[in-house]
Amino acid sequence: MFAFGWIDPLSPTYEWDSGQVRRLARRLGYPVRWGDPCSVLGVAEQVAASGADVVLLPSSAHIDAVSLNRVLAVADVECAAPRVSFARWSRFGGVRR
Repeated sequence: MFAFGWIDPLSPTYEWDSGQVRRLARRLGYPVRWGDPCSVLGVAEQVAASGADVVLLPSSAHIDAVSLNRVLAVADVECAAPRVSFARWSRFGGVRR
């Protein structure tokens, strides 16, 4: 079990944001694997390929609504500030998207 850390590549406070994600991961008991902002895959595809249980974000501003919806199909999402949790969508009929 591990967490997928994601920070918007255009963030002006990258170091602060990564510290927020690391502290949240430590509080929740997850080791963190970081996403690759230079990848041709989007964040949702990277999360699905990694098999992460949860995605950790410094805030919900680091992901757009469409990407958040796609990530919630495969993993939970936890934000550091404000502290908020989004549970992954349930699977019906054993079908995984």
